Amino acid sequence: MRILNSTIVMSLAATFVASPAFAAGLPQLDPKNFSSQLIWLVITFVILYALMSKVALPKIGEVLEERQNKIDDNLAKAEELQSQSNAAAEAYKASLANARAKAFDAIREVKDKGYAEAAQRQSALNADLKAKIATSEKAIYKARDEALGGIAAVATDVATSAVEKLIGEAPKDATVGAAINAALKDRA
Repeated sequence: MRILNSTIVMSLAATFVASPAFAAGLPQLDPKNFSSQLIWLVITFVILYALMSKVALPKIGEVLEERQNKIDDNLAKAEELQSQSNAAAEAYKASLANARAKAFDAIREVKDKGYAEAAQRQSALNADLKAKIATSEKAIYKARDEALGGIAAVATDVATSAVEKLIGEAPKDATVGAAINAALKDRA
């Protein structure tokens, strides 16, 4: 198949080379045609330049300007939203700090109130205990005094009886009482 294609290409090339236009040379390279070609080049360039500058470039410029405006607007909105989010974040942090401070104050207030109630209960309990201790001490002193008073009487009776049995005669109550009081004072 390659052989067939190459033969076709060779035959077409031979036909083209044999044509009279090829023998005369390429017309665009003929120096006689340069002036008309330059005129058409200038006319085509001026028309294309006018079309580009009046139609295509303004539309491209508008699209580019519109894009730039949209980008600038989006950037401005993004900056505004960022500043709003930063402000919201700061407000959140401030409200969180405020809530923490209020919570700490409430906890401290409850603690202080509890401590005050505990101190009040403790002081009431201490006062009650002091009153009970004072009452108990009075009762103990009274019982001791009664017991000591009873001991003195019993001791006087026992000493009088013992001395009476030992010597056969009863001693005087004043002498026995003074001896017992002196012995009790030494013990107290």
